Amino acid sequence: MAERVMHKLKMTRWLLAALAFVLLAGCASIANKASQRLSDSLSAGILEQDDIATARDGIPAWLLLVDGMIHSDPKNVGLLLAGSKLYGAYAGGFVDDAARAKRLSARSFDYARRALCVRRADLCAKLEAPFETFESEVTQLRVADVPVVYALAAAWAGRIQANSEDWKAIADIPRVQALLDRVVALQPDFADGEPYMYLGVLATLRPASLGGKPEQGKADFDKALALSGGKNQMVRVLYAQHYARLVFDQALHDRLLGEVLAADPHADKLTLINVLAQVRARKLLASGKDYF
Repeated sequence: MAERVMHKLKMTRWLLAALAFVLLAGCASIANKASQRLSDSLSAGILEQDDIATARDGIPAWLLLVDGMIHSDPKNVGLLLAGSKLYGAYAGGFVDDAARAKRLSARSFDYARRALCVRRADLCAKLEAPFETFESEVTQLRVADVPVVYALAAAWAGRIQANSEDWKAIADIPRVQALLDRVVALQPDFADGEPYMYLGVLATLRPASLGGKPEQGKADFDKALALSGGKNQMVRVLYAQHYARLVFDQALHDRLLGEVLAADPHADKLTLINVLAQVRARKLLASGKDYF
């Protein structure tokens, strides 16, 4: 069972991290005006790109640019969030080398942690505290904290997935869950339902007999799909991969993936993610013939 959980984490690392692209444009509102204009322009170019190779080859230049900007303004929350999300997205979506993915996801997490430390020093100081202490601090978060907290949860999930062979990393999953639960409690429609997608994955890592919550995961995926207006095709891919396969529902699995492939991937702030989703959908459909 342990091997199965690790395998599922590895399979979803690039899928979940790729979702960070959607949030890049949102970071700009926290940064200063000059950074905002730059972030808006670069984010738009990445998010609307429908050629994966172009995105893969071009993003590293922005990684270096963001690093330099953060070096010059190390407490700029907007820049830290942009750096965290871009590093996480690139590590999960385009990097196959495990060691490199670990380094990039570690930087993603570090930038998100630093943003949290600027925004909420109280929670920052308790990230490694006993879980009860950490959880108590999470309950003190407010709506204004949601963007930073969600960015931290996403980066943390990416770091866990990049280190899926390390049980110490996997042991942090309840902390990510607590952050996501607080996000949806404070702002259920945040990021068009993406936190629910993460929650759906966490709930379906294990079957019900081993403590998983597949039906809760199904509800979370349905909520994410509804809040995205059906435009985020990554929701359907993760829904099929995690829930439909877990409960051996081939009809649902094939229907969801068929919908992904039939959809026009071009959508505001979702084009690149949808193209990545279609690539994965084809692979899942092909492997599904042996899975079911």
